[in-house]
Amino acid sequence: MHVLVTGSSGLIGSAAVRHWDSLGCRVTGVDNDMRATFFGPQGSTQWNLHCLQRETQNFHSVALDIRDRQAVAELFRKTPPDLVIHCAAQPSHDKAAEIPFLDFEVNANGTLNLLEATRHHAPDAVFCHMSTNKVYGDAPNERPLKELDTRWEYADLADFNGIDESCRIDQTMHSLFGASKTAADVLAQEYGKYFGLKTGIFRGGCLTGASHSGVELHGFLSYLVHVAVSGKPYTIFGYKGKQVRDQIECSDVVKAFEAFAKNPRPGEVYNIGGGRDNAASVLECIQMIEDISGYATNWMLGDENRKGDHICYISDLSKLRRDYPDWRIRVSLQDILAQMIEAEQRKLATA
Repeated sequence: MHVLVTGSSGLIGSAAVRHWDSLGCRVTGVDNDMRATFFGPQGSTQWNLHCLQRETQNFHSVALDIRDRQAVAELFRKTPPDLVIHCAAQPSHDKAAEIPFLDFEVNANGTLNLLEATRHHAPDAVFCHMSTNKVYGDAPNERPLKELDTRWEYADLADFNGIDESCRIDQTMHSLFGASKTAADVLAQEYGKYFGLKTGIFRGGCLTGASHSGVELHGFLSYLVHVAVSGKPYTIFGYKGKQVRDQIECSDVVKAFEAFAKNPRPGEVYNIGGGRDNAASVLECIQMIEDISGYATNWMLGDENRKGDHICYISDLSKLRRDYPDWRIRVSLQDILAQMIEAEQRKLATA
């Protein structure tokens, strides 16, 4: 089995590489370290690529830009994949406003290039597209909320499980990142529904894990752990630090891809995040880090929230669990934080 992973040195991509390599599959990774272009040296994933090259047996990395239509098509023509895991993206809500053309070219046009290459050269392949909850824009903020001591919470019991796939994706403020990812999301749906490709669209909550190269503009939990362990200052953007996110460890995302690949439903959309059990506010995460490790975060509260940002977002996982009942969240938020703290300590010790 040949598995092609885009964004293969990133968080979800590298987890996918490790997973399918461990199963004995031939894995081709596509990654040209554009995170370093987006976020500077701290955002680079080269360190993770080197780890993959040491740890894997059947992995080959290609430094290809997914915006290059001809190069993408040629790669698929030469070595058609059986499974495509598409994780490459410009991932920052805020950065997109500074680089709107680059953001759209990577997120939307790059996805189109991959879908077309799949349609022409690997039409029987399963295509898992890593989307985002930012396709909903700020529509989730219309749900009635109540303010508690350390978090915002849904006021209506009907919303207890969180946001499901019926939440609208238009007539909201998305950020330009959300808009480009919405274009890619709808394209992936259409290639499933119109052309019959085996596309699955996964709208991620907060995707995280010890291999995340978190920076201030992307990778909230990873960056929070980094500043806590290193003693750097941290700024919370608005909402009193009570904004809620659900955290899912990268290996649990990959397990959802694997379940879909075994029984694909063309053009289907799934919310994927940590769900209710792995949901916490920024303030709660800061306290959890201190409780687990003793590191006290040097934080301050900024006055302004990020435009279009969610106040309380929890992924309703009901649809994914219904269609793939063997899938479940295996890594708790406490375990995620413990793993990330340990990894950050190792980085600092070897720096």
